[in-house]
Amino acid sequence: MHIHAVKIKNFRRLKDVVIELDKDLSIFVGSNNSGKTSTGHALQLFTTASKEKLSIHDFNVDCWSEITSFGDQVQHSKLPSMYIDLWFHVEESDLHRVMDLLPNLNWNNSLIGLRVEFSAVDQNLLLTNFLSAKKQAEKNIRRGENEEILYHPRPKNLNEYLEDNLKKEFEFKYYILNRSNFTEELIETEGYKPSLIPKDKSRSGKEILNSILKVDFLNAQRHLSDSNDGSRTEELSKRLGRFYERNLEKLGEDYDAMQALSISELTLNQHLSRVFKPTLDKLGVLGYPGVNNPKLIIKSTLNPATVLSSNDGAKVYYSLGEAGNENNVITLPDRYNGLGYKNLIYMVVELIDIHTQWMDIEENRPPLHLIFIEEPEAHLHAQLQQTFIRKVIDILKIEGEESAFLSSQLVITTHSTHILYERGFLPLRYFRRHKTESEHSTKVLNLNGFYKSFPDDQKPVRDFLQRYMKLTHCDLFFADAAILVEGNVERLLLPLMIEKSAPELKSTYISILEIGGAFGHKFKSLIEYLGITTLIITDIDSVDNSQIYEEDEDEDEDEDEDEDEDEATIRGKTCLVETKNSITSNQMLRQWLPCLNNISDLLQATAEDKTQNNETSLVKVAYQTSVNMTWNDVSANKTGRTLEESFAFENINWCQDIKQKDIKLRFPRSNDYSLDTLVEKLHKRIKGSSFKKTEFALGLLMKNSDDWMVPLYISEGLLWLQEQLIQESNQGVDND
Repeated sequence: MHIHAVKIKNFRRLKDVVIELDKDLSIFVGSNNSGKTSTGHALQLFTTASKEKLSIHDFNVDCWSEITSFGDQVQHSKLPSMYIDLWFHVEESDLHRVMDLLPNLNWNNSLIGLRVEFSAVDQNLLLTNFLSAKKQAEKNIRRGENEEILYHPRPKNLNEYLEDNLKKEFEFKYYILNRSNFTEELIETEGYKPSLIPKDKSRSGKEILNSILKVDFLNAQRHLSDSNDGSRTEELSKRLGRFYERNLEKLGEDYDAMQALSISELTLNQHLSRVFKPTLDKLGVLGYPGVNNPKLIIKSTLNPATVLSSNDGAKVYYSLGEAGNENNVITLPDRYNGLGYKNLIYMVVELIDIHTQWMDIEENRPPLHLIFIEEPEAHLHAQLQQTFIRKVIDILKIEGEESAFLSSQLVITTHSTHILYERGFLPLRYFRRHKTESEHSTKVLNLNGFYKSFPDDQKPVRDFLQRYMKLTHCDLFFADAAILVEGNVERLLLPLMIEKSAPELKSTYISILEIGGAFGHKFKSLIEYLGITTLIITDIDSVDNSQIYEEDEDEDEDEDEDEDEDEATIRGKTCLVETKNSITSNQMLRQWLPCLNNISDLLQATAEDKTQNNETSLVKVAYQTSVNMTWNDVSANKTGRTLEESFAFENINWCQDIKQKDIKLRFPRSNDYSLDTLVEKLHKRIKGSSFKKTEFALGLLMKNSDDWMVPLYISEGLLWLQEQLIQESNQGVDND
């Protein structure tokens, strides 16, 4: 038995989302304020029926106007509610546990649904109470000499009334859901009304839910520190002390042990070592501490009165000696080890603690345990993050006969690329912000579905994407926008170009992916699926159409320095962009945007041709365009084939200055050359094997950036991206 999916309606920015959960581990990713934390809060508040912690501000912002309209008695207005739908996958062996949730005797589906709704106790009574309060408030309006309102008591509208009276006017209600009245995406059919679980039933809705599911939360660990000021910190030792009090075997009324304690420290230390051994063994599963790191031991503080009655009786020490020789080694208190080590231990102990509490429930233990872990990467370095996510399932593994009918599910929110690296696409749930002038919401995408959506002939593309994302840029899942670049030169220079051309982009989180013209189009499906705003910066890559040839598998690619090194399916001799009948070898331009082959067509493409703007994604491609350059008083329109050519053309006088000879674009007698000759020589040098593009980029970084210009096609693309992100940020605020 496990939670198949959760639907959340009208809670903060989660206006209407369905989140499918993996059977064991789901990982929530997305940019800031996309709703990941709100999902955890919704589960916590609705499963515990904590209406004292809910406020009018927990409603999605689009509901606020609906609430006002209902209070103003606008025709056809409806008072909104918040709810979550929990869909459980139930095997026949667990059917007896959910009998109260069966919609009818003919049920034959594996999914059982329960809705927890926070709605008005009685809408008519609420409206009556509000109008009465509003009338009383209007009687006490204070006016000035000209009858202008100086003070208007609350409430002026229903929103203000509910700010003060939500807990009185709203309550939690529970409904049985019938799977046959929902679509495949778990969207209810129009006109469907679920069955209310009456309060006078033998078991209330809350009791039914609690008999099926236990939910625990491990919040982001930000309170552990190395500070000696205990007022804002919680020592690991105290946490272990509480763990001891709740879960482990205690000495209790064992007076023999008490006597031994008063005589010798050894007895109690042996006792602590024994009872903590299972916990420390599970920490050992993580592979940390390593061979050269201090070992963890638990020692008594030698006060019998506190050992058995408070959190101060046992402390964590770090052993600097060899294992098995604990009686004759140097030990240090826990504050003498790093935050990463302490946080790892704290999290593992907390997980074991809540897992043990669930397992220790003797009567009516819920068969399903959901644990929500928020940002486990806090204070953990990369290797520890990967170790934690790799072993966390093993830590909570259920042994013995109980494993057949008990199960734990984990949900983790993270901004860690290292955690994503360890798990791949399948457990990812991507939270995509959707913001317009009239709507502020989130859509949740199941990367498992994306992974399985590829037909057989496209599975190599899918596998390429997963390998590439694992090896390089998992941070795409946390970015406000993405920039796909041609190669290493663009990646190195782009931060500086952003600072020069579009400095406001520096305040956003941009993921820069180096993908190359040959493979860039393979990212089309992923970018469109994620719906992330994307700028593609690539090269026009002109080749002579009259010299196209098929690549010989045994051909030495280094034999001909004129051969373009980036081609995948189009092989040919590189040429100047203005060469008659030339085509592009860039698969990005041919197969994605703007889907054109001929250079002449690419140069004439409009801004609309270069932009993909549909319901799923906003993407723009930027490649070299014709610019006017002047040399020796002669001007002409020229187009660079690559970034290096474009830079040389648009900074022609600066590049030919002797001070810039180290970037390898200067010719000693360039003043004697005509414009066309200089253009041709630059083209030949840059495509040659002796020109090192990375050295060019590094050399440029050493120069004063105020002295050179960003190539026009790049600056225009960056300004476009800046404009898009500014528009998004100005469309409203989130209530995440």
